Amino acid sequence: MARRQFTSINSRFLSTPSYFASDFRSFSSKSTPYEVKVGIPEFLKGVGKGVESYVEKLENGIGDFQKLLVTRTLKLKQLGVESCKHRKLILKYTHKYKLGLWRPRAEPMKTQ
Repeated sequence: MARRQFTSINSRFLSTPSYFASDFRSFSSKSTPYEVKVGIPEFLKGVGKGVESYVEKLENGIGDFQKLLVTRTLKLKQLGVESCKHRKLILKYTHKYKLGLWRPRAEPMKTQ
C-alpha cells in the first residue's frame, strides 16, 4: 500500500516538469560579473581580509598566477606571508578556484 502511494506521488511530480522549472527560475536573478583575466593582484583583492597586502611579495617571488595555484604553505612562508591565517586563506581560495567553485568578482561600476 505504501509503495503504491509512493509511486503515485512520484508519477505526479514526474509528469509535471514545469513545476520544477518555475521554482528554479526564481533563484537565478542576475549573473554576477567576474574578472575575465585573473592575476595575482585580482585574486588577492578578491580574497580580501588583509591578504591583498602581500601582492608585491607574491608577484616578485612567484610571478605567475598559475604557479600560485600550485604553491604550498612552506613556499608562502618563505616568500614572506608570515600570518598563518593569511596563508590558510590563500590556500583555501586557490583550492576553490581550481575546482571552479569561486572566482574573484569584478569591481562594480560606481554611478555618480
